[in-house]
Amino acid sequence: MPFVKYPTTAEPLWHEWDRKAQKSGLRHTVYAVNGDQYTGEWLDNLKHGKGTQRWKRTGAIYNGDWKFGKRDGYGSYSIPDPVTKEYKKVYTGWWKNDKKCGYGTTLYPGGEYYEGEWSSGLRSGWGRMYYRDGSIYEGQWLADQPCGQGMLRLPNENRYEGGWKDGKKHGPGKFFYLDTGQLFEGVWAADIPKYGIMIDFGRDEAPAATQYPIPKV
Repeated sequence: MPFVKYPTTAEPLWHEWDRKAQKSGLRHTVYAVNGDQYTGEWLDNLKHGKGTQRWKRTGAIYNGDWKFGKRDGYGSYSIPDPVTKEYKKVYTGWWKNDKKCGYGTTLYPGGEYYEGEWSSGLRSGWGRMYYRDGSIYEGQWLADQPCGQGMLRLPNENRYEGGWKDGKKHGPGKFFYLDTGQLFEGVWAADIPKYGIMIDFGRDEAPAATQYPIPKV
């Protein structure tokens, strides 16, 4: 029987089997040295497809789509309640390159809530924010701040409609004082009204109308 010399660089067969299994998209559970855990699909040794990641340090869980090792597609991010230890979803929506991107909803501490568009992990585009004091902002966002055109409705139903910049009223706008039946229309700069006119607006139906009407110019 002739002697056959095998290449010394040949890998064990299980290496090849493992690569084939991961490239085929089969589900595997992998534990990291720091205790993190991932269960899901793989491609070329990267998380790819459907999978669930659990971070040991924070206890947070992501369940959804992956693309070449990063969260990409649709998924939810949950954290445990510090008191009850029960999990609650803090973000559900779209991701790109491991960051919130596209339409999604976020629940903030204290019950504040945002639903709308995201870009690179920040609120950008159109969105609606429900604040703790009962105020609601609906309109355009940029880099996590109201920017562009939007409306802020206060708990007493008074509201501002107009321009925003860096989270503050900026540019032409209208402020409706529905409690007194008045309307201020003017121009704002960094939340401060610079000039404009005040007129009566539905004064007869206002719950706390001023004693005397505003004289017409």
